[in-house]
Parts: sequence; structure tokens; C-alpha cells
Amino acid sequence: MTLDTLKHSAILTTLFKMADENYLIGAAEFVKDRLYFATLRSKPKSTANTHYFSTDEEFVYENFYADFGPLNLAMLYRYCCKLNKKLKSFTLTRKRIVHYTSFDQRKRANAAVLIGAYAVIYLKKTPEEAYRALISGSNASYLPFRDASFGNCTYNLTVLYCLQGIRKALQHGFLNFETFDVNEYEHYERVENGDLNWIIPCKLLAFSGPHPKSKIENGYPLHAPEAYFPYFRKHDVTTIVRLNKNIYDAKRFTDADAGFDHYDLFFVDGSTPSDVITRRFLHVCESTDGAVAVHCKAGLGRTGTLIGCYLMKHYRFTPAEAIAWIRICRPGSIIGPQQHYLEEKQTSLWAHGDIHRSKQRQYEDRSVPHLISSMDNLSISTSIFKSHSLDRMEENDYAETDLGMTQGDKLRALKGRRQPRSATTGPLKDKLYPEQDAASSSSSLGNLYEPNGEANSSGKPPSPSSFTSHPVRMGYSSPIATHSYHYEVNNNQYNSISTPNSNGVSPSSGAKSLTYNLNKTSPSGPSSNGRLGASEQGHHRSPPTGLSGLSARYLSRSIPVIHVNSECINC
Repeated sequence: MTLDTLKHSAILTTLFKMADENYLIGAAEFVKDRLYFATLRSKPKSTANTHYFSTDEEFVYENFYADFGPLNLAMLYRYCCKLNKKLKSFTLTRKRIVHYTSFDQRKRANAAVLIGAYAVIYLKKTPEEAYRALISGSNASYLPFRDASFGNCTYNLTVLYCLQGIRKALQHGFLNFETFDVNEYEHYERVENGDLNWIIPCKLLAFSGPHPKSKIENGYPLHAPEAYFPYFRKHDVTTIVRLNKNIYDAKRFTDADAGFDHYDLFFVDGSTPSDVITRRFLHVCESTDGAVAVHCKAGLGRTGTLIGCYLMKHYRFTPAEAIAWIRICRPGSIIGPQQHYLEEKQTSLWAHGDIHRSKQRQYEDRSVPHLISSMDNLSISTSIFKSHSLDRMEENDYAETDLGMTQGDKLRALKGRRQPRSATTGPLKDKLYPEQDAASSSSSLGNLYEPNGEANSSGKPPSPSSFTSHPVRMGYSSPIATHSYHYEVNNNQYNSISTPNSNGVSPSSGAKSLTYNLNKTSPSGPSSNGRLGASEQGHHRSPPTGLSGLSARYLSRSIPVIHVNSECINC
């Protein structure tokens, strides 16, 4: 329904009570006679027939520089809770509900993504249908989002791209608000609690790079590798990929007590990866049974870029869809030339993904006798040996030196200064269960998840689409690795500085290493179930330790439901 149609209907007269065009700028109808979105110049008053509400001051984006959105996954979840609660409220049953926003272009764009995403998730509209409603009639266009760099914007991320990214995440099972734990998301995305976010649940985790020692430096909390061990084990993270220069010793992840695999795939901060780096990153993710935790310095630019490549290859995300989804999960990701890099690589990544899936289907179609007979010709070419140095690019030849702050340093510092809380360098604390003693959970780094704090889970979140040959693992188990390895490759052909050819893999000194060809899977150890499912975790846990209570702006605790008229849990 266009604005012109609305203006000459009884709906508009009754709904807005505003004949003055200086008051109403634009309106969109999402549910006939029930749900509307409007841009207003001033704050309206609710009437007997109309209920107005705004989220402009409730859900606020925390920017790095000139970036202003989209809002993160927790805010989208809470918005859906809020709107579902209003739509099923007895007192609002006979009222039209109007989500209104101001003409502040940044707030307006974020509000449009919220209600557009709601329409995609719950009203089953396509992104294009939701966006058409948003721009219907004389509605002004929406300001596109930009990256978190300091310079000029060179890539526009539109509201439509955000809705398309959300729809693609829904299709593949990455987004499921029935199992989403908003408290956990908000806890671990904080710098003091680890600064980590899942992009593909149970498969790809982005986090800020660890430091040699847990400490507070200039008010910024830094975490050692050991601080992440309990969380990684609990969530079946078996492999760590480092994209920045060596700050901590990789052996702290790969020694016998830790049991993780570790890869070094260095390229310069703020730049784009070489084809070698991209291929090897994809191979690591494809050949790893457990989840992969990826970090650079801030865990935003380089980390988001390579995860975007995985989304494009295995799930056929467009570059814009990948950027949108990753930024909704982890705001500030993918910066500057990295955005254009994904655009350039779309054709090749999609083609390689199609080939990969075709080969996987052929493999799955083989008969058991054929597989047994083929074992006679199988040769094992892996060998374990002590690490040795390899001719490679020296990391200190580039921007990541002590001479000045890099892009990653600046982004980390900006994020660390947000909403100061009691800084801690203790364990990355989890939520406490009612029967758990708070003191036992705030002890040493290695004691965060003692056996008495774990339980087996029989509940499984819904499986993602089988579109890819590497489905997202939605079970939660703790890996017990029989071998742990460290791999290293440094190659950055996309830099203006010439670099030596480094097509091999080089382990760091003193760590075990595995030689392999790109078609062979790394060994993995058995795993055991060790995490509570979403249904068992429930909503009766206390807030995460080390964080202050939720602010008053988050009083709506209802869980979004698929059907608007369904009952909401814990309203």
C-alpha cells in the first residue's frame, strides 16, 4: 500500500490523525490494520486506537569511527521480543501498533533494518517484499551503512543487503531465535569477557587476539591463551587460526595440556589475503571436524574477510550478504579494501564451492564395496617431525611493528573503552547455575568449567541447510585431541611490497607439525558431549558473573515466537 493510498483512506485518518505533511514524512504497512512503520518529525502520543513506540534511544549502535550500524544480533533479538509482546498484548489487541522513528538518517536506517528483519523472520516476507514496504510511496531512501575505518566510505551496505543477509542466515540455520542465548552473546562480546562472537554457530568463531599474559594495560583488559581454554573446550573448538604476527607462543595452544591445533596464516593488518592464504584457510575449515576460532589483532578486519570467503564458497552468500551477516554478529568487521576483495572473489569462490559440493556428492554416492576396495590403493603421506624454519615473509617487515599503532590496535582500543566496567583479567566467566557456587566459578583460569559445572545435553538445535557439504555442527561437545599441531604460512601477494614465495607450511620452533597435501584431512581425536543444550540451559540462570545487571532498557524478556499470535515465554 503506497503512502498516497494511505493518505486518502480512513486508515491514515484514524491511525495518524495528522493532516500536516510537516508531521508525517513516510509510512509503511506490514500487517493490514495492525502493524505499521512511520517516520515522524516529532514524538506522537498514543490514542485509543493507536499505540506508538520507538527504539531509537533504546537500541543504540556503539560506533568505532563514522560507522553507525547495523545493530547487533542481541539488539535484533530484543526488538523481536518487544514487538512480539506488543502484538500479543491483551491491552493492545484492538489497537494499531506503529513503530516510529525520527528523521535522523542513522537512527532511521537502523530502525528500518529492525522492522524489516522482523518481517523476514516472523511474517515470512522476502527481503525484497519487506524493503518495498519500507520505500513505498513518498518514503525517503535510507542511508546505507559503512565500514568502521577512519577514511572515506567506499562501499555502501544498504538496508536491503542487511535483510538479504539475515534471510540467508535463516535459510542455513545460523539464525534461530528459539535457541539463541542473548545473555551469553552479550556477555562474551564484551572485551573484558573475551570479545568473541559466533558467525557460524559451532563452526566459525571470531575473537580478539590473545596476549602473552592476562593483564590490564592502559585500562584495556588483555587475555592470555589459557583464558580461552575452558570456553573453547566446552564449545568443541579444536583449531585456532592466527592471522596477525606472533604475539603469544603458539605452543601454548598446541602442547599436551592444551590439545588444540594452531595455524599461522599471516597477512598485513588492513590488507587483503593472498590466494594461498585464502585457499589454506578454507582447507583448514573444511578439514576440521570441530569448530575453528579465528583471530587477527582485533578480530574484525582480516578475521571477518576470511570467514566471509567461507560463507561465500560453502553457502553462496553474496559479498554484501556475507558482510551484512558478519557485521550483525560482530559489528565493525570487514574494513576498507577487504569489502571490495570479497566482491572480486565472488565468482571464483562460488565456482570452487560448486565443484566442492559436486565432489562431495560423488563421494557420498560411492558404494561401500567400492570404498573398501579403494583402501588397497590408499597411501598415507603424513609424517610427524620436529619443526624447522622456512623461508618466509618476515612479519616485522610490515605495518605490525612497535613503531606505531595499526588499524587493529586502534579498533581494539576503541572497543576496550566502551562503557567501562570493573576490568578483570581473571577467567572468561560463564553464567552461574543456581546450584553452582559463585566463588568456585571465579577462581583460576583453568577451573572455570569443572566437571560439576557441566552436564550432558540431549537437546539439539535444528540442523542447518544441507546446501553445503560441510554442515554446521549444532551439537556441543568437548574435544579431547590425541595430537595437536602448529602450522604456519606467511604470504601476502596483495601488498605492494614484494614478498618471497611461501607455498609451504612452516611450524614454529619446538611444536609438532604435520605435512599434508591440500586434499588430506588433519587427524582429529574423539570428542565427548559436554555442553548444556539451549533448551536445558533455559532462562533461570543468573546473569554472567563479572558484569553488571541488565539496564532498564532491556525489561522485555520475552522470547520471540514464530507465529505472532503464539504465547511468548517468560514475558
